[in-house]
Amino acid sequence: MKQFAVIGLGRFGSSVARKLSEKGHQVLAIDKDEEKVQEASSYVTQSVELDVGDEKGLRAIGIEGVDCVIVSIGGVNLQASILITVILKDIGIKEIIAKAANELHGKVLRKVGATKVIFPEQEMGIRLANSLVSPRILEQIELSQDYSIIETLPPKEFIGKSLRKLEIRARHGITVIAIKEKKALGSRKEDGEISRVINILPEADYVIKEDEVLVVIGGNKDIEKLKKKV
Repeated sequence: MKQFAVIGLGRFGSSVARKLSEKGHQVLAIDKDEEKVQEASSYVTQSVELDVGDEKGLRAIGIEGVDCVIVSIGGVNLQASILITVILKDIGIKEIIAKAANELHGKVLRKVGATKVIFPEQEMGIRLANSLVSPRILEQIELSQDYSIIETLPPKEFIGKSLRKLEIRARHGITVIAIKEKKALGSRKEDGEISRVINILPEADYVIKEDEVLVVIGGNKDIEKLKKKV
């Protein structure tokens, strides 16, 4: 079990704090808005009303003892997110994940100590665009400029055939790394996961069924070719 702190309880921060708590981790939630702090108290380990620029206050609540801090201050508070990142770095936090509004903001956050910078709005925009262009592609995670992982419904030509017969890697340049059940998509499980994995690294003789979801990894050029078949 890890210890996390989430600074900034807007929609993004509160979602992160809630999910980490559901996963069984200790979460310290911090915001200067009393109402948000009170709301978070129902699902996190500890919630504190505090000005994020108050270094003494942060030290007093024991933030130096957490494994990771997520700085989720957004909107017009770019200066505040930079300031708190500097403070956290000075306190000695080893892992600082900071939310950025744009590339320039992200570059500054990295310079002042963020170990990882995320762009939630940008990533959501990319996901939305992908879903609109290819509605049968359920999820896409870009690993780099050249490689991605996608969750997709199987192309019609794949259904009822084994991975060996399809020669997916040889013919399409991609690898099926897992099979998931289709019927659970969109339904929230008790553990918070969407869709149950039923086969990890399936054998070559595995026969693809219509009511399944393929989790595929490959080069982006090959992924785009697959999308046209789905």
